[in-house]
Amino acid sequence: MSHTPRESSCRRQRLPAPIDDFEEKVHIDDDVGSQRCGGFSFRKLWAFTGPGFLMSIAYLDPGNIESDLQSGAIAKYQLLWLLFGATLMGLFLQRLAARLGVVTGRHLAMVCYEQYPRPVRFLLWIMVEVAIIGSDMQEVIGTAIAINLLSMGYIPLWAGALITIADTFTFLFLDKYGLRKLELFFALLITTMAVTFGYEYVVVKPSQLEVLRGFFVPSCYNCGWPELEQAVGIIGAVVMPHNFYLHSALVNSREIDRSQPSKRRRWLTLERL
Repeated sequence: MSHTPRESSCRRQRLPAPIDDFEEKVHIDDDVGSQRCGGFSFRKLWAFTGPGFLMSIAYLDPGNIESDLQSGAIAKYQLLWLLFGATLMGLFLQRLAARLGVVTGRHLAMVCYEQYPRPVRFLLWIMVEVAIIGSDMQEVIGTAIAINLLSMGYIPLWAGALITIADTFTFLFLDKYGLRKLELFFALLITTMAVTFGYEYVVVKPSQLEVLRGFFVPSCYNCGWPELEQAVGIIGAVVMPHNFYLHSALVNSREIDRSQPSKRRRWLTLERL
């Protein structure tokens, strides 16, 4: 049964315009830096900095790292172009999710509830639940395996899984100390991983010519099903639908004036990069 425009309008009116899921919001002072340096202000950029850290940690999860390791072991440098393209695609979709949150004041789940009929909403809910379960399984199992390897086998897999579950709730508990502290903590983790990967790159000394060729030459010579499986895994690990829901909600942790959304989108784009 189709919905009349009046019924759809009534359904939209029952939804609150902005979301208020955050106990603490970061206030953005529009006067700071608005008249200096062409409107750019590091202080304002710092105020917007945070959601990108919480969002980007999903790009450094054990699933992504394992997918990259397997791709390198099987296809060498030949799938770097696919990883690069998938990352650009993911950033573009993340930008759309952030714009949705800034302009509407609601996250993606609420917009889907407003725009789709009940059967479609139910299907989307099932898909998201399955995606969450699948993501949690690889995170817990992957971290348990890593703990087992780092402990030289002294910590069994079941104990590693319990440790992983415990540290997950510990990270969630950090939110009680303030949103900015949680963002700073994840920024520290990301910085540590970036420095570690950079140091490893210098120590390993890969062929720079092969790396550049892998990045910019879209080809895969003598590739078969194993390489194809890794290619699918790269796209699935980088383009994550559940991260779109997260990012569209995180941008609403900033208390902003929505009368000028274009300026807010610019700051959030800089912060995400």
